[in-house]
Amino acid sequence: MAVSKSTLSIAFIVLGGLAVLFGTVLVFVGPIIIDDQIVKNIEINPNNGLSYTMWKDIPVPFFMSVYFFDIVNPNETLDGEKPTVVQRGPYVYRENRWKDNITFHNNHTVSYKEYRQYFFEESMSVGDESDMVTIPNMLVLGASVMMENMPLRVRLLLSRTFKTFNEGPFLTKPVGELMWGYDSKLVDFLNNYLPGMLPTSGKFGLFAEFNNSNTGQFTIFTGQDDIRKVHMVDSWNGLKSVDYWSSEQCNMINGTAGQMWPPFMTKQSTMPFYSPDACRSMELVYQRPGVSRGIPVYRFVAPKTLFANGSDYPPNEGFCPCRQSGLLNVSTCRHNSPVYISHPHFFEADPVLLDTVNGLSPNEDEHGLFIDIHPETGVPMNVSIRLQLNLLIKSVFGITETGKIAEVVMPMIWFEESGYIDGPVLNTFRTNLVVLPMVMEYMQYIFIGLGLAGILGAVVLYVSDKKAVKKTSVSLSQGESVKDTKHNPTSETQAEKYCMNDR
Repeated sequence: MAVSKSTLSIAFIVLGGLAVLFGTVLVFVGPIIIDDQIVKNIEINPNNGLSYTMWKDIPVPFFMSVYFFDIVNPNETLDGEKPTVVQRGPYVYRENRWKDNITFHNNHTVSYKEYRQYFFEESMSVGDESDMVTIPNMLVLGASVMMENMPLRVRLLLSRTFKTFNEGPFLTKPVGELMWGYDSKLVDFLNNYLPGMLPTSGKFGLFAEFNNSNTGQFTIFTGQDDIRKVHMVDSWNGLKSVDYWSSEQCNMINGTAGQMWPPFMTKQSTMPFYSPDACRSMELVYQRPGVSRGIPVYRFVAPKTLFANGSDYPPNEGFCPCRQSGLLNVSTCRHNSPVYISHPHFFEADPVLLDTVNGLSPNEDEHGLFIDIHPETGVPMNVSIRLQLNLLIKSVFGITETGKIAEVVMPMIWFEESGYIDGPVLNTFRTNLVVLPMVMEYMQYIFIGLGLAGILGAVVLYVSDKKAVKKTSVSLSQGESVKDTKHNPTSETQAEKYCMNDR
């Protein structure tokens, strides 16, 4: 039995209307479902395999690339000439990170300690750990600046001590020893007679205290009661704030622990985090959108005010005493040694700093730090944190080892900590938190489109059916007229008679 067009049009209207209704409902309900799915996958919960594993063990490649500033004119520098450096490296280390002592609390927080280990990756490096490099001797030049205002007899005694242990103003040693520690009779002497003066009780090296260590005990929010607080720091080593700096604002512990952020970020969002290594909270700002391995991201970068001095940016006054903008004085949390942090090659720093050292050439692509983050989930997809370690050196009267050295903030090394999500973790992340929400978002428009197409089809069928019915009616009327003429032939004869009578 054939189905009429009217019946089909009614069916199309009903089905189209239902599809439009379902699609419209998805427009309002879909985002709620998507957001709920994101929330369930982002909160720190042992029952959530994806995000909890990523948070706990960080199963993605993470590397630290180290560049040394090799001083090529140490004797001339000692005589007061401008230092000239040549960048050596990178010396790349694979970084393993994992969390231990994980304890969940009743107030929706979790405490943990994060440990880190470094393994040299020769295949990724330009050079070997046996490469010889010349850098300032922190034990001599750093201590000399620290003792600058001490009585002359103390400075003379310090100079004699340096001579006794054969310590000069510059060190030429293998990269591996400069990184992870070298034997020093002076270090042994100081640890025996002045315990606590140095940051290490064993070998002395730039990263000696980093390997096989932890970053302190963090207590962060799990987000189970409020997803807006997930990963935000509640305390660090039991502290709500630190006491390294001279203002309450600068001492605040803000943001996350620097690995993940709360979801649903916008271009107006910032990325605050607390860095134990820098002894302070930092904040990145939005720069531009992008795509990382097929996943939409926002790029956040360091604002120019991050290391600005108090004169150029008054809120940073608490980090002073300051020098030129572009330097962060971390002496208060580094045993009062005259150490400064900056961007590599003094990128975005006061140009005066570049005039004091030969061999520097800053640019954003190589020396700017950034984090590419998936804004809906707050998960970083690509990270590159770049910082430089500098030492203030100068001639100090009474300490002959400092010679005629001009006062300069001397670059020693810069390093880049980089990581990105890849492999199975990337595929799982993309499927659960990007593809499925995207499919659900598209479904609402597909249903609305199909529904409108069905309704339009019903209208077309209805109109065509009406035209067909009308045409049929006209044909039937014409047929009846012809039939009547054939069955009543006298009508034409009578008409002719009337016409003749009129004549």
